[in-house]
Amino acid sequence: MSHEKSKLDFSKKSSGVILKNVTKIFQQPDGGKDFVAVDHINLEIKDGEMVTLLGPSGCGKTTTLRMISGFEYPTSGNVFFGDRDVAKIPPNKRGSSMVFQSYALFPHLNIWENIAYGLRVARLPQDEIIRRTSDVVELMHLKGMEKRFPNQLSGGQQQRVALARAVVIEPSVLLFDEPLSNLDAKLRESMRDELRSLQRRLGITSLYVTHDQSEAMAISDKVVIMKDGVICQQGTPQEIYEQPANRFVADFIGKANFIDGTYLGLDGQAARVEIGGQLFSIPTPGKMEGVEVGGSCCLTVRPESFMLTKDAGRLPGAISRATYYGAKIEYEVMLGNQPIIVEVYNPQLTERFNVGDTVSLSMIEGCVRVLK
Repeated sequence: MSHEKSKLDFSKKSSGVILKNVTKIFQQPDGGKDFVAVDHINLEIKDGEMVTLLGPSGCGKTTTLRMISGFEYPTSGNVFFGDRDVAKIPPNKRGSSMVFQSYALFPHLNIWENIAYGLRVARLPQDEIIRRTSDVVELMHLKGMEKRFPNQLSGGQQQRVALARAVVIEPSVLLFDEPLSNLDAKLRESMRDELRSLQRRLGITSLYVTHDQSEAMAISDKVVIMKDGVICQQGTPQEIYEQPANRFVADFIGKANFIDGTYLGLDGQAARVEIGGQLFSIPTPGKMEGVEVGGSCCLTVRPESFMLTKDAGRLPGAISRATYYGAKIEYEVMLGNQPIIVEVYNPQLTERFNVGDTVSLSMIEGCVRVLK
């Protein structure tokens, strides 16, 4: 995509989005128990921010997106675009635009006509339609393809057309419903980077729905983790990854090891934890909410936050598997009866271990999270 500044104007049209106590209940037609898809969620998307809703199937992320777009109305709560409550306003009057997983291009219209469709529906003057469509064709690197039809384009090109059609109407909010899931892995990664670059240049307030955690981490200013209709945690990708609020978040985002222990209380800014009869002092941010002194706790350690040595240490283990991936080696270390995954990057610069080797595990300070 072009890196020149776009001629499209979003300076006065992009707006923040606020959800206040939004709930969506689906009534069952057979008289069964009502299904609560979204349960009293609160969310703020700042003007120009890219926020991703992430979670497993059925967590409520798509229903939340549909309530913001207007395809579903909330059972209760408010949806604000700026200071305007749009909760009961039809989709075509909200000023938002959606990019779908299926592209949703009109097969009987060529690329130019597909992109210009929304402008024609809005009855803009012909010279304005030509100007805006020309701008977005250039912006999305579609020049020379205007007369082609969707079935003559690759998946990546079709997705660019779908994005161009969404952007050309200069929406206040841009919504994405798993737009890259139909692309192969390499193209998906390339399109992901292009999409993020475009969003930053245009500065459109954007909400992105995906179940792909790496996608969410790569494109987002803020990630919102959902489960069973509620928000489990929201924060920057780094906060979500390094400071998960609970075991579900830690397990859902990236890989995580969980080591059971006994919480013995705080010592300054460190949590004292007993593991296998040995005492560990774990630096931990914030309060130990929900973890009782003397009660069980769980250490969450990312695979890259371990160090392996052959020296005797406090956490002895044995290598049960070693898998070479090029940029890293992934080891499975048996800590007693518990398998621990350890990732060692730049293996050509580090000591190699073989299956059966006795090793010692140590945790990098500041990279361990103590959870209930």
